[in-house]
Amino acid sequence: MSYRIDIFTIFPDLVETMASASVIGRSRSAGKLDVRVHDLRMAATDRHRSTDDAPFGGGAGMVMTPQPLFDAVEAVGPPRPLFYLSPAGRRFDQAMAGQLASGTGFSMLCGRYEGVDERVCQHLVDGEISVGDVVLSGGEAAAGVVLEAVARCVPGVLSNEASTSEESFRDGLLEYPQYTRPAKFRDWPVPEVLLSGDHARVARWRRAQSLARTIERRPDLIEARGGLSDEERKLLEDYGLDAGGGGGRRS
Repeated sequence: MSYRIDIFTIFPDLVETMASASVIGRSRSAGKLDVRVHDLRMAATDRHRSTDDAPFGGGAGMVMTPQPLFDAVEAVGPPRPLFYLSPAGRRFDQAMAGQLASGTGFSMLCGRYEGVDERVCQHLVDGEISVGDVVLSGGEAAAGVVLEAVARCVPGVLSNEASTSEESFRDGLLEYPQYTRPAKFRDWPVPEVLLSGDHARVARWRRAQSLARTIERRPDLIEARGGLSDEERKLLEDYGLDAGGGGGRRS
């Protein structure tokens, strides 16, 4: 059975474009992913297919009305949980992507304008998720982020399963630097260790680089891991890399 993701939006063509390209598109064609895009306007009852109205109490902008959202979701009966994409939601991260991918599917509701009627949040969706502390015109771009991140974790979606085990955030660290041909471009050579053919040396170098890059760019991730172990500090020292203020924890 393929992994199912339903997306509710007033811009189905926009979402379909994202869901039909690259890895997601190939996985849909191969039957590994079942991505279904639903047009919320089709559930509207007036002749203009309206999905928004002015907010009670006044204020700028418009708010998505509950009727077409409830009716669209209830008519489909999509896989749960159903998430509303919102800057007020739980922050989406790689751990959440993996957790969702371990199930059989989930759904997303894309807001627009100034958001949705609060009764949608209280009685229709199962939670809210945010892709970051930014404000977007709608949830479609955020849905694309969640769709790809989760899909990559679904078994069989990536042709090279090792890719997901070595990506950023898998061990609470950023990914190590990558190089390809030519071995020397202008005056910039590829690190010698990567040309050595010694897989153990390469793995050790990559681990050290991953640690150093995370310390420099995302020290919060090091803190979340409980700091550096003695073994990690020694590894950085062996390569002449700065351990920064990464705290300390026992191996």
